[in-house]
Amino acid sequence: MLRKGEWVWVDSDIGVPIGARVKETPSGQHFLVDDEGKEQKLSLEQEASLRIMHPTSVEGVDDMIKLGDMTEAGLLRNLLLRHKQGLIYTYTGSVLVAVNPYKDYPIYSNDQVRLYQGRKLGELPPHIFAIAESCYFNMTRHLRNQCCIISGESGAGKTESTKLILQYLAAVSGELSEQQIEKQILESNPILEAFGNAKTIRNDNSSRFGKYLEIFFNKDGVIEGARVEQYLLEKSRVCHQALEERNYHIFYCMLAGITAEEKKNLSLGNAKEYKFLTKGDCILCEGRDDAKDYDRIHSALKILTFSEKQHQKILKLLAAILHLGNVSFEATTENNLETSDVSTSKHFSVAASLLEVPKSSLATSLTHRSFMTNKERVTKPLSSEQASDCRDALVKAIYNKLFIWIATKINSVIYKKLTNNPKKSYLSIGLLDIFGFENFEINSFEQLCINFANEKLQQFFVSHIFKLEQEEYLKEDIVWNNIKFSDNQSILDLLAGKPCNLLALIDEESHFPKGSDSTLLQKVNVQHKGSKVYIPSKSEHDTDFGICHFAGAVHYNSNGFLEKNRDAVSYDIIKMVDISTNELLHQIFENELSNNGPKMANNRKVIMTPKSSLRVPNHKLISDQPSFLPTLSGQFRQSLDSLMKALSACQPFFIRCFKPNNDKQSELFDRELCMRQLRYSGMMDTVRIRKLGYPVQHTFKDFLNRYRVLLNTTICNPKTKTAAACCEAICKATIEGKDEWKIGRNKIFLKDSHDAVLERLRETELSRVAVVIQRVMMMRKDRESFLRKRRAAVVLQKHWRAHRAQQSVIQSSYRVTFYSTSDINSVFTVKKMSGQEEETSFDPSELQEAIPRAWATPSPSLDEDEDEDENEFDDENDEFSFYKFSILHFQDADHKHITQRLKKSLLTHDDEADELACLTISWIILRFMEDIPEPKSADVLSQASSTMSRLVPQKQGRRLSNLVGLDQKILRRNKKKSESGNRKASTILEEPDNLTEDEDIMIGEGPTLYRQLSQLEKLHIIVGYAMSRPGIRDEIYCQICKQLVNNHNRRSRRLGWTLLSVCLGIFPPTNLFLKCLENFISKGLRDYKEYCSNRLYRVIANGERKELPCWVELQAAKSKAPIDASVTLMDGRSVDLPLESASTSAEVCQAVADQLGLKDTYGFSLYISLYEKMWSLNSCEKHVLDAVSQCEQEMRRQNKEEKDAPWRLSIRKEMFAPWHDCSLDPVSTDLIYRQVIKGIKNGEYMTDKEDECIQLAAMHYYIQFGSEYDRENVQSVVEECIPTHLIENKSMTKWIQLISSPLLQGPYARETQGRERVKGQLVEMARQKWTLDFSRFFEVTMMSGQSTYNVYDVSSENYVSAQHMTLTTFRGEFVLRSGEARSMAAVMEENVEGLRQRSVYALAQEAIKSDDPMFLVCKRGDLLLVDKDESSHDRDWIRARNERTGDSGAVYKRMIEYLPTLTKPTDAMLELLSPSQKKPFAPVNTLQEEETVAPVSLKEFAFEYFRSAGKDAGRPKGTGKEKLWASSREPLKQPLLKSLVRKSDLNHMACSYMGDYPIKQMRSPMELTDLIFGPATQHKELQDEIYCQIMKQMTSNNNRLSMERGWQLLWMCTGLFPPSDNLMGHAQRFVESRRRDLLAAGCLQRLLEIHRKLPPHLAEVEAIQQNVMNIFHKVHFPNEKSDIFEVASTITIKDLCYSITSNLKLSSAEGYGLYLKTPTKVGSDYENRYFFDCLRQITSVPKKGKKVKEGSPANISTKVIFKRKLWFNVSPGKDIIADLTFHFPQEVPKYLHGFHNCTKENMITLGGLLFRAQVDSDRSQFVMIPRMLKGLVPADQLKIMVPEEWKKHIISSYNKQSGMTVQEAKITFLRTVSSWPAFGCDFYEVKQTCERSYPNPLWIGINKQGVSLIDPTSKELLVMHQFNRIIEYYSKGNSFTMTIGTLVRGNSFVCETSQADQMEDLIRSYVSMYERQIQDFRPRNAVNQLLFI
Repeated sequence: MLRKGEWVWVDSDIGVPIGARVKETPSGQHFLVDDEGKEQKLSLEQEASLRIMHPTSVEGVDDMIKLGDMTEAGLLRNLLLRHKQGLIYTYTGSVLVAVNPYKDYPIYSNDQVRLYQGRKLGELPPHIFAIAESCYFNMTRHLRNQCCIISGESGAGKTESTKLILQYLAAVSGELSEQQIEKQILESNPILEAFGNAKTIRNDNSSRFGKYLEIFFNKDGVIEGARVEQYLLEKSRVCHQALEERNYHIFYCMLAGITAEEKKNLSLGNAKEYKFLTKGDCILCEGRDDAKDYDRIHSALKILTFSEKQHQKILKLLAAILHLGNVSFEATTENNLETSDVSTSKHFSVAASLLEVPKSSLATSLTHRSFMTNKERVTKPLSSEQASDCRDALVKAIYNKLFIWIATKINSVIYKKLTNNPKKSYLSIGLLDIFGFENFEINSFEQLCINFANEKLQQFFVSHIFKLEQEEYLKEDIVWNNIKFSDNQSILDLLAGKPCNLLALIDEESHFPKGSDSTLLQKVNVQHKGSKVYIPSKSEHDTDFGICHFAGAVHYNSNGFLEKNRDAVSYDIIKMVDISTNELLHQIFENELSNNGPKMANNRKVIMTPKSSLRVPNHKLISDQPSFLPTLSGQFRQSLDSLMKALSACQPFFIRCFKPNNDKQSELFDRELCMRQLRYSGMMDTVRIRKLGYPVQHTFKDFLNRYRVLLNTTICNPKTKTAAACCEAICKATIEGKDEWKIGRNKIFLKDSHDAVLERLRETELSRVAVVIQRVMMMRKDRESFLRKRRAAVVLQKHWRAHRAQQSVIQSSYRVTFYSTSDINSVFTVKKMSGQEEETSFDPSELQEAIPRAWATPSPSLDEDEDEDENEFDDENDEFSFYKFSILHFQDADHKHITQRLKKSLLTHDDEADELACLTISWIILRFMEDIPEPKSADVLSQASSTMSRLVPQKQGRRLSNLVGLDQKILRRNKKKSESGNRKASTILEEPDNLTEDEDIMIGEGPTLYRQLSQLEKLHIIVGYAMSRPGIRDEIYCQICKQLVNNHNRRSRRLGWTLLSVCLGIFPPTNLFLKCLENFISKGLRDYKEYCSNRLYRVIANGERKELPCWVELQAAKSKAPIDASVTLMDGRSVDLPLESASTSAEVCQAVADQLGLKDTYGFSLYISLYEKMWSLNSCEKHVLDAVSQCEQEMRRQNKEEKDAPWRLSIRKEMFAPWHDCSLDPVSTDLIYRQVIKGIKNGEYMTDKEDECIQLAAMHYYIQFGSEYDRENVQSVVEECIPTHLIENKSMTKWIQLISSPLLQGPYARETQGRERVKGQLVEMARQKWTLDFSRFFEVTMMSGQSTYNVYDVSSENYVSAQHMTLTTFRGEFVLRSGEARSMAAVMEENVEGLRQRSVYALAQEAIKSDDPMFLVCKRGDLLLVDKDESSHDRDWIRARNERTGDSGAVYKRMIEYLPTLTKPTDAMLELLSPSQKKPFAPVNTLQEEETVAPVSLKEFAFEYFRSAGKDAGRPKGTGKEKLWASSREPLKQPLLKSLVRKSDLNHMACSYMGDYPIKQMRSPMELTDLIFGPATQHKELQDEIYCQIMKQMTSNNNRLSMERGWQLLWMCTGLFPPSDNLMGHAQRFVESRRRDLLAAGCLQRLLEIHRKLPPHLAEVEAIQQNVMNIFHKVHFPNEKSDIFEVASTITIKDLCYSITSNLKLSSAEGYGLYLKTPTKVGSDYENRYFFDCLRQITSVPKKGKKVKEGSPANISTKVIFKRKLWFNVSPGKDIIADLTFHFPQEVPKYLHGFHNCTKENMITLGGLLFRAQVDSDRSQFVMIPRMLKGLVPADQLKIMVPEEWKKHIISSYNKQSGMTVQEAKITFLRTVSSWPAFGCDFYEVKQTCERSYPNPLWIGINKQGVSLIDPTSKELLVMHQFNRIIEYYSKGNSFTMTIGTLVRGNSFVCETSQADQMEDLIRSYVSMYERQIQDFRPRNAVNQLLFI
């Protein structure tokens, strides 16, 4: 029995059961109420026969494979229920069924796009966005092309579905894209719809053509382009429409949308006036606004780059078509033939004018037809009916060709990028929107082609869903019962498959001259009358035939079939087009004009013969017979075959569109219509196979690779089990239920829903694993932190306990002697138990017990030494004893001699590298003192291995060089060459340069430490570490002292004291150990006490050395004797002097001067020479033996012995003092004279003038021989002072004659002047002549200041740091960088101060007025001539004469400043020297000198990633293999990296910038950096190559200039992009190992994850060329103030904004923006971009029409402005700084412009406030109010009152505000304006024509509320669009487009303004702000809260 409320199935009149519900009467009688609301009685018999409805059919399901009632009735009712609920989408597995709702639903918003983005099919309710997302996801996941086939009847919603998918893909791609291609693709839709869609009976927007849109994506999923293929436009619609149908939309849109002027030009009227638009008796289409649509079409044409000229040409052709439609023909008779003439009308004339052809030609082409006979062309007149057909043919041809041209033009835009990159591969998603199945009352040839296309698509669906899937089951041995399905193959065979098919017969008959529609029908009936799917004609006179299509039987009228199929344009029309001057008409008929034009000699036709044609002509006959024109069906079939081939290559998705009714009613569901669609679409069979089948298929390998994370390896291990077994294990663990999956031979088969389930489980598991990894890493980090802190605590405990123990020992006065460490170590041993570290408890009493036990027995003595008392070192009462120092500071060791390497440093070191270096030093010290033997060559590897395992047992793979610290230390200290070319020598042995790639020797092994070393090499290693790491110097001294205490080996002790004495001459200890060391030395060996003490005091006095100790130094230390040296003089004499380690050049110079009696020592310097090379040591604090060490190192580099270095010392005059006087010191003058004569001879001092040589020679003769002439003496003079090359140019005799002349006749003929005087004259002449040669040179880099300058005077304001000096002159300030900055400053100070002391010229620093006549009256800046007498030194005043007035008197010394000059300054100089001209002193930052670290190369990286090295073809013979990681002067022939071989060659430009390789064409640094870095910023794969090439050129490069430029390149590179993960570590070590370079630290810091888009900006290039790393830029504010901010290469606009807001102390950085302004543009859309990228982009584009000189960047000034951009959370008074700096100055101009709608009272109040803001409380300014009105009152309101009346009201308002400050006035102004609705708006004045109800021009205001449209006249708000209603907005040029609504129904607003890009940026910023807020406040389950309406 049925129960009340149950649902059952009941029969209906449509042949399918419908649902009904059981109800009960009060009497208990059951009755039914069906789905249509009808009641019917229910008998007991009927009740028993009813079938109960499954619960899934009662409520409905979102996926029809879930239905329990798997029947047609179940499917139909499910669609009915969802239709009633407004749910238009339903799944059938992965097939989407879409029911046209005939109304708008709000389910296509941007929120919905974001909701479905990234979601799997089935996770959310059915939606077309889910299908689009699946297409996109599968494309990116499987890297396979996708397609979406949208099918259904006309009016089912295919076109709208296509647009929705396209809009979804554009939205998803647009988030990743920075281009406009998505907008262009979207805008192609309205154009194609306008020209290809029309209103039909069943559809208001029916596609009358087929369209396949293929969208191309790059590998990142970003749209790169698209291509449109169009099929079979319905041309006949242009001329004929059925009732209630319209022509194509474009005609109606054009007439409604064009301006009156355009209508006049085209002679157009209303749509009712044109026959082509009224044949369907339907002008208007409900729901369409033709005028608005025209505006959108016009906008779309602009976006797709149609020019306005092309747009007007299109309108001309469309207008011509309409006018031709109104042309009629009059029938006439001529020669018994029916003829016709064109009826007289203005339409014909206008049409001829628009087509730009003569009216006679147009008339002839319409009324006559010409054809070819055997010999000639014959013209035949046409009847009026035939003429009308000819006119229609012309119109159809023009419109069809125009449509094709438009589609081609669209493709040229949206497919352009892909055309330009043909080799690049893209992925694609195809969208097929093709005409639906059609069955009208009268069906013609077009309907046959359309339905044929639908049959092909149905077959594709059937094949994919049923045939291929079931074949795959059989192939894979899946147990399967085949499902029967409706197959339409027989229909396709009839139409185009079998021989003599229908389309072949139509083609065949079209080729017969006498073929007609009736003969065609007869042949078809005869051929196919036996077919089950063919319906023949009923009678001979019947013109219809029928075909039983998959969607039902359709009857076709054969009339016109052949004419339409021929699709030929007549010769007469082509001839008429050819003579036309209409450019567009020629373009669209281009093919016909070129192939069939009248100029062709033979007018043969070409035919396209289908494969199945009845006629298969013999190939031999083809050449002899005329060819045939292609038929329409042939073209269509070929296009369709191409389409099917493309679809077959893609993974398809299907959308089946259904019509709920034929009346386009939103609430009506026609069961019968829907049932028919369900049946012919095969949905029933689809549901069955989707429910029972396994549509998701994966190969075992692919499935395992993707879902391996779900595999439990304990159950199934993939290493031991097959892939199939693993796949099965995964399915068993994740998929429940029987037969839910199947295992085939090679594949695994799953249900449709399981793919999403597996993906969800995979993501969950990956997330879980990621959390585990994060947890472990965080645990490890925290564990390491804990252990680090615990170790620190242990150290503190250890020191505290040691301190307590020491105190305990001291208190007990217990003295012990330390002999062994083995027992005491046991006391401090840290035990390891069960992996946990535990420290034993410690008590001082235990120490007292352990010490006697451990050290009671002394070690046996090897050799006693009576010179040293060991106990003296153990004096615990001595405050500075070494023993006490060891107790206080040593870690775990005593202070006595050992014979094993230290395992731990003596002192504590924070730096791990210092700790490791100490261990290496311990080893070398033991070897130097011979406490351990030298390693033998055979034991090298084993000893290295044992050492590694002993020191770091847990890091077996670590380099030995890392253990000893060599990777962190310098191998060569590359100090820059001094002025004479000397360079720093090695501090530690470096890796030999001759190692090849094949020699697998690591740095620090084999050729370095693990070999037998000489004593000098050991000394170099020890001292080298001390010099490079000052922090371990005390450690070195402690280790040496430790080895000397209790050392009973005499030789070892001697060597130890020798080592100690050498070290004492090189570097001093720190203050910590100084007193202890002094004490230690005082207790040492007797013969070393005084020697070592003296060296210690000397090194402290003269400073530490800069170079390694030399061989002679070591020998002297052994003998404790001074180093004998000889200093050569210029006169050939030499002076013997003793040298020692601390001797400086100043000391040597002074010692020589003392022996010679030299008084004027200024400028004399000590020089050292090696072979032919000589350089100056100056007379300063430079150590002489440092230079000697450099000479010895040079010998070592030449593989010679250091002891053989032939260095020599000499004294020379290096520079003159400005006040030099030769008469003061004859010894000095004589030395300089000898130097000059010798220098002239050697070519050191050169002159180009012969007279000067003669004069110098004559003076030399006079000095040597007096006035007595002797030819032999003259010859000797020539030989002594005339350069050899000059003697060779002229003979000796000639020179003797030239010099003899002045000797015999000149001033030297008689001894009228003394020889000493002449000698002084010669020296003075040399001083004046060779000023540069007598100069001291300092190599500097100018960090700031002018590039060229003349220093007239140097002030005393010089700021000096370790490496920098600020030179302040009266011409500017210069910051100079030099390694000898202090020496340079000292020379300058000495010269300036010396001149001041000797000067008698002074400037008055202030005006002096006095009533005392004794004092001089002068003005500030007057030049005074000072009278310096001896008594003036004791007075505070001095006598002087005013050079301006001539008066003399006394002046106070404090009021004048001596000028550093010996001559009277000129007027120009006095103007510069005026006190008012002096610039303030600006110090610079001191740069600290950094440690030198070991130079690491890319050798290790090169082995793995560089291409194989070989002999380059371009390399010289004999050079061997190239070392790819080392610098080369040869350009690379191919890239370094393997991955780029044959792809790039950038090394040439890199080397050109560094100066390593000459370039043919001079290029600026900016051009070179663009060439180097430009491609790499665009192509990531080139970035590592750039890094490698730069670092390669910086390896083993001895060219200083090249290295400097290399660092500059590397600095720029690190600021553009980072190296890859593979290269990052190597790059970091490369830079770290060169820390001493100025740019190294900056490069290391910049190795960040940054990705610049453009090469360096000019400012960056110019700055780094000066080695300046800090760049500053001026930022302007709205209050007309500005400030300077630092802008690093890596700073983004957002970061800079935060920096500015922080500097200004604003309360928040939100809402502010940075604007870059040039004379032509303002840009602000840069928030997340890098500052210099934005600056480069906005300044790199020159003004249009102006050429920029090649090699120089466009010189465009850029103003950076920081101001309020987004006006949210702005409350006046909340942030005073923001109000005064930004809000007030930004709002006042808007108010004064008149943008606000305010009352008169408001204007008066605000006028008073603005007046107060300008004048404060100055009431005297009242009279100026009339002149100030423009700054007080809105511009458009000035005339509402006269100025005096305004003045009166403003004064009244001002008085009411009495007592208010300027700041309060500004805040009050803001508070008033903030209450207005337009507060915070950015206003734009635009021109618009898209909305006729809006004024033109129009104001647009954008603020936090949205986008407001404002009437400029009334200032009333017309409409305000909130941001959530704006679905799209963009700008292009001066055009701004904004779409309001949804993705489906959007109204576009288009306007023109020069600020279009600023509007787009501002809207985007507001939208982004709101999206961030929504994201921040959205609850986690927000997705589940979104419901469909």
